[in-house]
Amino acid sequence: MVQTKLITRCPSATGYPLLIKEIFKQILKYEPEREIVYRDLFRYTYRGLDERVRKLANVLGEHGVKAGDTVAVFDWDSHRYLECFFAIPMIGAILHTVNVRLSPTQILYTINHAEDKYILIHEDFLPILDAIQDKIEGVEKYILISDKVYEESANHQIPASKVSFAGEYESLVSAASPAYEFPDFDEDSCATTFYTTGTTGNPKGVYFSHRQLFLHTLSILMFSSSFETQGRFRSNDVYMPITPMFHVHAWGVPYAASLMGVKQVYPGRYEPAMLLGLLVKEKVTFSHCVPTILQMLVNSPAAQQVDLSKWKVIIGGSALNKSLAKAALDLGIDVYSGYGMSETCPLMALTYLPESVLNLPTDEQVEYRTRAGKIAPFVDVRIVDEAGNFLPHDGKAVGEIVARGPWMTQGYFKESEKSEVLWKGGWLHTGDIASITPDAYIIIADRSKDVIKTGGEWVSSIALENLISHVPGVAEAAVVGLPDDKWGERPYAVVVLKGGYEDQVTAETIREYLMPWVEKGDITKWYLPEKVLFVDEIPKTSVGKLDKKRIRTEWSDRLVQEGT
Repeated sequence: MVQTKLITRCPSATGYPLLIKEIFKQILKYEPEREIVYRDLFRYTYRGLDERVRKLANVLGEHGVKAGDTVAVFDWDSHRYLECFFAIPMIGAILHTVNVRLSPTQILYTINHAEDKYILIHEDFLPILDAIQDKIEGVEKYILISDKVYEESANHQIPASKVSFAGEYESLVSAASPAYEFPDFDEDSCATTFYTTGTTGNPKGVYFSHRQLFLHTLSILMFSSSFETQGRFRSNDVYMPITPMFHVHAWGVPYAASLMGVKQVYPGRYEPAMLLGLLVKEKVTFSHCVPTILQMLVNSPAAQQVDLSKWKVIIGGSALNKSLAKAALDLGIDVYSGYGMSETCPLMALTYLPESVLNLPTDEQVEYRTRAGKIAPFVDVRIVDEAGNFLPHDGKAVGEIVARGPWMTQGYFKESEKSEVLWKGGWLHTGDIASITPDAYIIIADRSKDVIKTGGEWVSSIALENLISHVPGVAEAAVVGLPDDKWGERPYAVVVLKGGYEDQVTAETIREYLMPWVEKGDITKWYLPEKVLFVDEIPKTSVGKLDKKRIRTEWSDRLVQEGT
């Protein structure tokens, strides 16, 4: 019998807690004169960020915010949001990043469920607030956010609303003291919360501690900066997020960017002309977004007129199809994939191209750039069958992705049963179906609910969308399975065409394009879509993903009756 010695516990000599304030402490060390830019309205240096975050902390304290209180923020991507990323959790309160694209009823649910006590809100969202104000339960004070203070006089009037405001953000911050020392407290204290929408029921609240966000930030820095490969995020980059800051803390990148002293550009409301204008004027080199945003920019005529060869873009939220990747690479964009979900904070995987792949022609790199990525350091990712048995990482076996890692949410706020399902067997269940190669690449097959079961075959909607996107003239495609008495389900495609191709691309054109893959045995005949519906726009979720649930439920009759 092997004797084991008890491991002696070695507590920290200083009790140094891993808090967001330790990230904040770094921002003046390296590049304090670098700028943070908001649209064409406001810019300041990291010295200004340090001062304004401390001022905001004083404003919050003066208005009664205490440790443990939840403070909700409604805003476009802005320098103010960045200030809230730091100030609110660093005083011990909880930052609730409100998804402004949810319905008013869903937003009301998240406010009450999160037990928000204070709301900071941009005046663009006042109609939402006015519509639900009489049903909000626990909010004590409101602070208005306005861009007009930058455009007009300093005497900007607070607009009429059903709520009474404690003041306007910029005025309150400008008048506050810049002296504030952020306290120490338990690193496992909750720092942030936000709500993720599922296929059924109310949005579910996920939450993250200071320790989790601290470790997640270090992981981003290590994986995106340390290795010599594509798309590196360096201190001399110019960073502009094109993922809403309410969505998983803009994937956590603002914390990493701030620690490095990277120049940051915040575009506010997403408008193609503003995004491209900032890209050029501010010399943006690093961004992240969902495929639909990149598609919009790549298809913009203005994109053909500007130099995008220094722009590195991580695509996440939905699969990056090969056609879009090729179009972006043709414009010089260093595009690649990241993988994660709201519950994982989100980093689980990121594209890593070894030297052997980087030396390949661009067309041959597409296969690797469109995979979900290599498993991130310190994340344990497996695939399991329906019985929960681990499957081999041989690039062939397909199963549900399960994961463990130091920054993954403990569960859903006040949802113990759903939390148990999420962490069944001690692993976080993603609902994504994938294979994993021996060298740790994740290759997503589909979401479990989106796999199409037809004629005894499992058809990947993502694989079919990828093939259809290569048809000349196709701008975007979504594929869903609909019930079929004979085959169980059949794939139906929803397609958006590029301008000028309306008379050139038909359902038969698409099926003919797919036939060579059938003949080569790469796909079976079951992949050929039953019908194709041509539309001007495909429904999207609140974070820009293809809304396949809505297509299946609200468009099923239209797909059957109008599709060809």
